[in-house]
Amino acid sequence: MNYEAGIKSEIDDTSTVEFDEGGSVSRLARNKKPLIIGAIILLAAAIGAYFMLSSAPADPNAGQAQAPAVSVVAPGRTTIAGEITATGTLAARREMPVGVVGEGGRVVSVPVEQGSWVQAGQVLAVIDRSVQTQQAQSAAAQIQVAQADANLAQANLDRALQLVERGFVSKADVDRLTATRDAAVARVRVAQASLRELQARNARLNIVAPAAGLVLERNVEPGQTVSGGSQPLFRIAKGGEMEMLARLGEIELSRITAGESAEVTPVGSERSFTGQIWQVAPTINAQDRQGTARIALPYAPELRPGGFATALIKSGTIVAPILPESAIMSDDSESYVYIVGDDNKVARRPIKLGNVTPNGIVIREGLTGQERVVLRAGGFLNEGETVKPVVEKN
Repeated sequence: MNYEAGIKSEIDDTSTVEFDEGGSVSRLARNKKPLIIGAIILLAAAIGAYFMLSSAPADPNAGQAQAPAVSVVAPGRTTIAGEITATGTLAARREMPVGVVGEGGRVVSVPVEQGSWVQAGQVLAVIDRSVQTQQAQSAAAQIQVAQADANLAQANLDRALQLVERGFVSKADVDRLTATRDAAVARVRVAQASLRELQARNARLNIVAPAAGLVLERNVEPGQTVSGGSQPLFRIAKGGEMEMLARLGEIELSRITAGESAEVTPVGSERSFTGQIWQVAPTINAQDRQGTARIALPYAPELRPGGFATALIKSGTIVAPILPESAIMSDDSESYVYIVGDDNKVARRPIKLGNVTPNGIVIREGLTGQERVVLRAGGFLNEGETVKPVVEKN
C-alpha cells in the first residue's frame, strides 16, 4: 500500500512519468517532447537556408560596398573673360646704339650719365681735336692764298682787255689770261671745299644724340681712345619708350592681335602698367615652338630694360570647364585628372591648363565638361580602380 501510494504521489507531483502494461514507470518525460520537436524544426530551417543561399546568383553590387567612396563633379563649361598669361623680358621699344662716326681719337669729356635724358643733337662725348683744328686753320689759309691768286689773275685779265682794243695785246693773250683767271677761281673753290670737309670731320668728333631719349648705357670714359667701328659708346631708348617681349605658344599667339591691351607687372614690383600689343611675331621659333608679342609701354622707372616681367593679356572670351586645384595633378610629363567612367572605374585624362580664376583653374584642353572628375584624393587612386562615386554639386 505504501509503495503504490508513493508511486501515485510521484505521478501527481511531476506528471512526467507513465506506467506500462506491467505497471512499471516509463523513462520518457512528457515535457521534453516539445524541445526535441523544436530543435528538429530549427535544424531543418538552417539546412534549407544554407541551400537557398548557396544556390542564389551572385549580387553584382556586392563588391561595390567594398569600393572606396570618392567625390566627383561634372564641371560643365563656363564663359570666361579671355586672359592669357605670358612671361618675357623688358626692353627699349626703339633702342639707338651711338658710336664713333669719324676717325676717332682720345675722349676729352663725357657730359652725360647713364639714366640721363638727352635732346636730339645734344653732345654726349667730345674727342680731342687739336690736330684737326690746325688742319682746319691751314685749309683756311689755303683759301686766302687761292683767293689772292684769283684776284691777281682777274686784274691781269682786266688790263689785257683794255689794251686789246689798242692792238697791244693779241686775242691769244686774252684767252691765256682768261684761263689763268678761271683756274685761280677754281683753286679757291677747291680750298673752300677742303675747309668745309675738315670742319665736317671735326664736327663728327663730337658724339651727339641722334634723337631725344633716355641714356640706357654709357660705355666710354674720359681719356679712353676710340675709333670708328668700335662697340657703341652709348645706347639710347628713343623717347624713353619701353616694351615687353612676351613669349607665347602657338595656340596663344593665334588668339591675340595687335591693339589688344595688357597688364605688365615687373618682377619685384607690385605695380602693374597698362600697355598695348603693337606687334605679333610673324614666325615661330623652331626650338621651343614659341613666338613673341611686343607690348608697348610708356616710360616708368620700374620698367628696366633687361628685367623680367609677367603680362596678363585681354583676349575676348572663351568657354571652357573650370576645376578646383585639388582635382588637378601633374607629373614630369603633363597635368592630368582622374575621371570615373560609367563602369565606376578610374581613368587618367591628360589636360592642358589655362588661366587661374577666382573659381578655379581653366581647363583649356582635355575635358568636355560632362565627365565625372575626381575632386579630391586623386593621388591615392590607381588607374582602373573601381570606386563608389559621390556626386557633388558644382
